[in-house]
Amino acid sequence: MEILKYILMVIYVIVCFALIIVAMMQSKDDSGASATITGSTGNFYEKNKGRTKEGKMKKWTIILAVVFAVLTIILSIMYVI
Repeated sequence: MEILKYILMVIYVIVCFALIIVAMMQSKDDSGASATITGSTGNFYEKNKGRTKEGKMKKWTIILAVVFAVLTIILSIMYVI
């Protein structure tokens, strides 16, 4: 059980650093509150945003954040037991 804790802790640290790096590599979204008021433009770029580099970075940020949260819960349960 101790070995599993250490393996999960190493994976946790790797995911943590990867999440920080991916989040810092993303560009700043300049639309802010004006996009909320005016709404989406619905142009070609907006429709295919998931295929761009920014879309892929956002997708990986979400995936790493979910893995980070799940590992946090698993490790907290393992340390209580």
